[in-house]
Amino acid sequence: GQSYVRTALAEVRRTLGEARHFKDLFRFLLCLVVFQAGVSTVFVVAAIYAEQEMGFTTDALVVLIMVVNVTAAVGAFAMGHIQDRFGSVVALALALVVWILGLALILLAEDRAGVWLAANLIGLAMGSCQASGRALIGHFTPVARTAEFFGLWGLAIHLAAIIGPLSYGLISFWSGGNQRLALLSTLMFFVLGLVLLTSVNEARGKRAALEADRQPAEGVA
Repeated sequence: GQSYVRTALAEVRRTLGEARHFKDLFRFLLCLVVFQAGVSTVFVVAAIYAEQEMGFTTDALVVLIMVVNVTAAVGAFAMGHIQDRFGSVVALALALVVWILGLALILLAEDRAGVWLAANLIGLAMGSCQASGRALIGHFTPVARTAEFFGLWGLAIHLAAIIGPLSYGLISFWSGGNQRLALLSTLMFFVLGLVLLTSVNEARGKRAALEADRQPAEGVA
């Protein structure tokens, strides 16, 4: 007798109410919202920044984006090996450090060569960041509740896609169009995300998921 919307909201509330049983999953979801806000912002404003601040032409931007896509694929492949050897948290932390370095280089860049170097660093981090994030959600999710928890992952991604670009736009507006200041705020999303990631214990999160799978189908509630 309930609408689909009310049923969905009730399920979300129930899931969030079980956060104490999956501490590392929910800590990572918070971390994900923060650093993904930075990722989403870069996706939206990178071309604008390169064109307005660094004088890139449309043709030059197309070439840069094509090269960065290749770099992202290389980064995802390389990070997979690091992830297998050292764990997903370590791999993601490394990716966030590279994001921070890449954005810092763009802020300090005085010419196109600096932007090219920074953009390819970001490309490496971009591919590896997405791969490591999805892997962690998979590790922390009980098999019987995969759709439920990956739904929360999708909700976190969409929330970040609103927060990041909105904050960039507001800071740019309030600062009179200061793109570098707005980009600095984007860099801080990655710094904060890295700090939050230090509270995530991968081994403990995996154990919680395995313990939930051993319990009856109704879960841990």
